[in-house]
Parts: sequence; C-alpha cells; structure tokens
Amino acid sequence: MWTPTTRRQHSRGHLSYPSDLTDGEWEIIAPFLPQPARTGRPRAWPMREIINAILYVLRAGCAWRRLPKDVPPGSTVYGWFLRFRREHLFEALNHHLVILDRERVRREANPPAAVINSQGVKTIEAVDPSYDAGKKIKGRKRHAMVDTNGGGLVLHAHPADIQDRDGAVPLLQASQRSFPFIELAFVDSAYNARRIEDATCIAIEVVKKIAGQVGFQVLPRRWVVERFFAWINRNRRLAKDFEASVASATTFLYAASVILLTRRLARSS
Repeated sequence: MWTPTTRRQHSRGHLSYPSDLTDGEWEIIAPFLPQPARTGRPRAWPMREIINAILYVLRAGCAWRRLPKDVPPGSTVYGWFLRFRREHLFEALNHHLVILDRERVRREANPPAAVINSQGVKTIEAVDPSYDAGKKIKGRKRHAMVDTNGGGLVLHAHPADIQDRDGAVPLLQASQRSFPFIELAFVDSAYNARRIEDATCIAIEVVKKIAGQVGFQVLPRRWVVERFFAWINRNRRLAKDFEASVASATTFLYAASVILLTRRLARSS
C-alpha cells in the first residue's frame, strides 16, 4: 500500500527524466556494461547517459532522432543500441539480475519452475505484419517465460502467424542454455501438444479454466506471466511494435525486463 515511505522509494522527481537511472540502479548494472577502451578515441558521452537515453526511448516511445537536446545525439544512442543488440547485452544483463532478484527473496538462484504465455501486439504500416487467427491481431507475437516470482527468464518476438505450440518450442530450448534446472512449465491449453512435451526434458502442466467460468477470472500460475506483460506494457515503445526487425523488438523486451528487475533490487537495498 502507498505510505510516505513507499512514495519516497518510488519517487523519481529528483531525476532529469523519470526514466533515468538512480545512483542505486546505476551501481547494480554498471559492472555489466562495456568499459572504456584503453586505446583509440575516448568516449564523447558517459555510458550512463547512453543507457538513460535508450531507456527514455523505451519509456516515452519516441523516435531516436526525437531525443531531447540535453541527451546524447540520436545517432550515437542508436549506434550503441545496435551494438547492445548484436552482443545480446540486455539479455545477459537480464540473466544476472534474475539470479540476484531470486537470491534477494531467498530462493534458488536457478528457478525450478516457470510460466509460459504469449501476447499479440499490432505493428506499424512499415513492418510486414502477419495475422494471428487466435488473438485476431495483425502484427507480431511476444513469447515470455517467467519464473513464479514474475521475473522474465526468456523472451522472444516472432511473426504473429506462428502458433503458440510452435513458438514455445524454441523458447523452451533456449531456456535450457540459460536456466538448465527448470523442471516444470505451467501453460494454458493452447500449448497442449506433443511437440512441446518432446522438445525438452521440461515437464508441461496445462492450467485449465475453472469449470463453469463466466467472464474473466484470475487463474492459478497463469496470472504471473500476464502481470509481467502488464508491467512491460507501461513502456510506450512496447504498446505497439515499431521495430523493423525482430532482433530489435526482442532487445527492447529484455531492456524492459532489466528495468523492472533493477528498480526492484535498488529499492530493496
């Protein structure tokens, strides 16, 4: 609940922009970011300003060239974003933060169980869309595997015409590299297929609707991943898929997850 103490913890009025990193948040992610090279031309902008600019684009949903004048140029920020995308930096950073967050709440560092679901999102006219007949959306689909605490483990973006049972297979296989101790995954009835059970050694448990259910009702386990989608959709860049490439769309998903975990860890410390 909101109290004077929690309001102070969540307040970001002292920052230049609400999307900027606080000192505590910067201390958490700074060790994982590229360090300045010992040779060559020195950096014109501090790495903290580069990250703040990327988070501004993520939160505000603006184009790179429409960044404010008091932040690094849009071409510079976008160049760093492409490097982070190529090196999978946000993905690696998210992996470390998930482990730190689980240790914070005294859970096993590697989760034994996860929850999987997908989200359909519309794209702009410049992006070649595909149609999801199940969700009745023309655009892309986001697949997320989260732990039972709501932390994003593996995030994928792909065309919307790929069915959930097909999109979950590479998601499960990718999770074995990052989180090899997952033994159980909770899913909905759309994932009830033999190909998913045979993809990995992870056991699949289908969480079915409650008998006689009318209208919306919170279902056990499944609500965790739906809450994760609600959290990341607060970023306007993710309210609609503006990215020309699937790689950029996936990178922004991991960046949104990193912000959730970073703020959670900073407030707890």
